[in-house]
Amino acid sequence: MPNTKSALKRLRQSRERRMRNRRFGSVTKTTMKKFLSLLEEGKMEEARLHFSEVTKKVDMAAAKGVFHPNKASRLKSRLARRLNARSEAVTSQ
Repeated sequence: MPNTKSALKRLRQSRERRMRNRRFGSVTKTTMKKFLSLLEEGKMEEARLHFSEVTKKVDMAAAKGVFHPNKASRLKSRLARRLNARSEAVTSQ
């Protein structure tokens, strides 16, 4: 347990930040899972619409410091590649 008033405040702040970060991370991961499930089900139009929401969530998490900016870019790139590959596979059939 912290001994000084400033240490108590830092403890409170770190708890609040941890909970905020967990919430942002959880929401972001949930939207990514929903996007991937739409891809797997073959619902391309819904997946394209949902992709902008996913990128927005990832960017917000990076802006808040939950994800490193490079990780955010990597996630968006990988999701875009999967979307493009899946849409090309659907159109070629």
